This record gives sequence, C-alpha cells and structure tokens, in this order.
Amino acid sequence: MGDVPDRDRSPPGSGGLPGSRAGDRQRRQVLTIGLVAAFMTLLDVSIVNVAIPSIQRAIRADSSDLQWILSGYALTFGLMLVPAGRFGDARGRRTVFIIGLALFTAASAAAGLAGSPAWLIGARLLQGAAAGLVNPQVVGLIQQLYQGADRGRPFGLLGATIGISTAVGPLLGGALIELGGPHEGWRWVFFVNIPVGIVTIVFGWRLLPTGTAGGRARRRQNLDPFGVLLLGVGVVLLLLPLVQERQWQGPLKWLLVPAGLAVLGGFVGWELRYRRRAEPLFDLALFRLRSYTLGVLIGLLYFAGFVAVFFLFTLYLQIGLRYTALEAGLAVTPFAAGSAVTAALGGRVVNRFGRPLVAIGLATVVVSLGGVVAALHVVPGRGAPLATAVPLLLAGLGSGLVITPNQTLTLSEVPVAQAGSAAGMLQTGQRIGAAAGIAGVGAIFFSVLAATHGGWSRAFRDALLVTIGFVAVALVAAIVDSRTERLGASGGGSGAGAPPDRSGNQM
Repeated sequence: MGDVPDRDRSPPGSGGLPGSRAGDRQRRQVLTIGLVAAFMTLLDVSIVNVAIPSIQRAIRADSSDLQWILSGYALTFGLMLVPAGRFGDARGRRTVFIIGLALFTAASAAAGLAGSPAWLIGARLLQGAAAGLVNPQVVGLIQQLYQGADRGRPFGLLGATIGISTAVGPLLGGALIELGGPHEGWRWVFFVNIPVGIVTIVFGWRLLPTGTAGGRARRRQNLDPFGVLLLGVGVVLLLLPLVQERQWQGPLKWLLVPAGLAVLGGFVGWELRYRRRAEPLFDLALFRLRSYTLGVLIGLLYFAGFVAVFFLFTLYLQIGLRYTALEAGLAVTPFAAGSAVTAALGGRVVNRFGRPLVAIGLATVVVSLGGVVAALHVVPGRGAPLATAVPLLLAGLGSGLVITPNQTLTLSEVPVAQAGSAAGMLQTGQRIGAAAGIAGVGAIFFSVLAATHGGWSRAFRDALLVTIGFVAVALVAAIVDSRTERLGASGGGSGAGAPPDRSGNQM
C-alpha cells in the first residue's frame, strides 16, 4: 500500500477534487452520497422479509412467487456486481452510479404499484440488477478518493451501513406496514425509496468525481463481453438451485452446481487467455494476494450465516409466535445497535490490529449466537425477543468487527484501477454465501419444523447451530491468515505484494 497522501495534494483519481479543506469537505459529501445509496440498496435485501405475509394476501402470491420476490433480488444483484465494477473502473464510476440509482428508483416505483406476482417479481429482478450496478461504485470511490490508513474511517462507515441496513430492514419494514395498514402498507416498503433515490441522484450528479481512476483513459473497446457472459451464466447456475431449493423437488437441480463450476472454470481459462492481449473483466492475479483471497472466503462464509439469521428469525417471530411485523423488527434492533457501534470503531483500528481483529469479531459472534440458542432453550415461547436481546446485542458488537475490517483488509492491496471489479468479486462472494446460507440453513429449519409438527423454537435453534458452523469456519480462516501474517512478519515480510496495474504501478 502507498503512503497516506499529503493533505495539500489531490487524491489520485479524484477527478479534480482539490486537496484542501474544500476538497476534504467534498470527499465527505461524496462518501455520504455513496453511503445513502448503499444503505437503500442493501436495505431491500432484508426489508421485504417482514412484508411477505401482507404481499401474499394482497396479490395472492404462492410459495414459489414469494421465494422469487425474496431471492430474485439477490440473484440479479450478485449477477451484476463484477461486470458493473469493471465497467465503472473503465468508463467512470459516476455514470454507472447514476444509471444504477435511476433504475433502482424506477424499479422501486414499479414494485410498489405491482398488482400481480409476475409484475412484482419482474420489478424485484430489475431492482436487484440496479443495486448490483450501484454498490461496486461506492467501494471503488472510497478506494479512489482515500489512500492507506485514511480508508479506515470511510470503510468503517460503509461497514456500519451494511450491518445496520441488514438488521434494521425488518424494523423499518414493520413500521411502514404498521403506518400504511396491513393490506396496502407493504407498498410503502418500496415507495420509500423514491424520494431518497431522486435526491441522491441529483446530488450524485453534482458532486461525484468524473473520469476514471488515476485520470487515465481506459481502452473503451476492451470490456470483455464473453467474460461477462461466462461469469453471468456460471453465477446463475450456482445460485438457481439455492434460490429454488424448496420449489424444485428432487436431486436433479443440484446438477446445476457442477455445471456452474464448469462454466466458471471456463471463465478462469478465458480470463487467463484474454489478459495477454487486453484488460480482462477480472484480473485473477488478485487471488495471488493472501489478504484478498482469504478476505473473499471469510466474507462468503460469514454472510452465509449472517443473512440467514434474520430471514429465519422474522419467520419464527411472525408466523411461529404471531408477532406483528413491527414487533418482529424491534426484536432484531439490538443486533443493529451493536453492529453500528463497533463497525465504525473497527474501521478506525483495523490498520493497527489487522486480521486478528476480524478473528475476535467472529469469535464473539460464535459465542453470542450460542447464547441465543441457550436463551431460546430456556424461554422457547412468546418471551423469546426479550430473552435473546442481550446475546443479539453482543453478536452485533462482534459483527461490526467482522464486516468493516474484513472489507478494508481484503481491498488493502488492490490497485485503485481495479477497485470496482475487485469489490464486485468480494460482494459476489457475499451474495453467493447469503443465498447458500438461506438455502442450507433454511432446509434444516423447515425439515425440523415438519418433523416436529410446528416446533418453531426447536427448528430455529437447530438452524442457528448450522449458522454457527458457517461462522466458525470463517473464524478458522481468519486465524490461519493471522498466524501466516505473523510468521511472515517474523521472517522479514509476508512476500505478498500487490499485483501491478496496467501502468506497472503498485499501491
């Protein structure tokens, strides 16, 4: 990584941001715009969970429709991340950011006006694709406008945004449904994005830097369309059986997984060949960086458990214990509060402690989720939200030390010119992990529920044990990385330098 830039100089690739107090103010404004957009798009991953019963009644959606309303968003979100990141790297992040945000706002309006399941599913697919356009640009802008230790604070705020948006979604969704009424309140879960989206587009167009990273003109013709196709097909084949796990009966659907892996193998071969003559969709040399490879793995495993907890907890509270959408949302607030506190702190101290900080966070989450299991065993009925409040708060505190520091460390050695595509691959891993977690943990949940004839508390406890397993494996990866880093330092350095960008520069 390069040195922290002098405050009197423009940040590399800032598109003309002045290096003064005015420049720092504009960087903060750009960061705020990015965080608002990230919050809005990531919120829609979880906010719809509490609206499902209302949607089912209002538009007469069956279980397959509901699965696509929830998971279709994640599918197209994950599909767009790497191509969108690469496009932003090559053509300028402001343009991609604005287009994505405009599509997201329009799709939100269409979802709120939906009169049939097919209409709502189509709007959600477009929403997810638009969110996939926006999010890599936010990370890329942070990489572009900040350097070295200066990235700790903005990545900390981004991590807090990720954690809070996921955890507070059920609470905000429940409040909107309460205000709008049980029959039409679900529409406001989507309509709320419209004014926020419009305001963010206006300020984004005015304030976001123009041009590409480093101010270099990238070769416009080399956007690797065949690589985009291979990656897209491979990701779809991997995610489809996970998204449709409960709807597609029988084992044949799992043949799509090896087919997807084969297509992704073809993508790897194509990228290795393509990079000899032009800039590829994703530079596989990034995986030679231990920090990047293990960071992607930790993100995939952690999100497999992290997202599944809230999906199943809201089902347990609303359907199993008959809580309202607002009450179910309030029950996960302790996690959101804990995550908000430590995510910002983690971003500030990650450069001092490194990967051991992530290991501490993962260990805290493992122990705290074990506390949730114990609390539900002692208080299995209507008192569950109160009994789980303290362990969920502690799990949130641990989560804040995972998401932000892991993202900062994962991208720490990535060249600025590849920041968007690198962030896109990191987030693609998180989306695949989330889909796999919901499918795998959900399968345990519903099988136990069927076997116990409605034993909701037992089903949720058993599902939590699987979630703990995902987080525990991520903890092992973080410990391995910490030990390797320490041994490398004692031996005179890790030997893992950043791969050079196309101009031959390293960060």
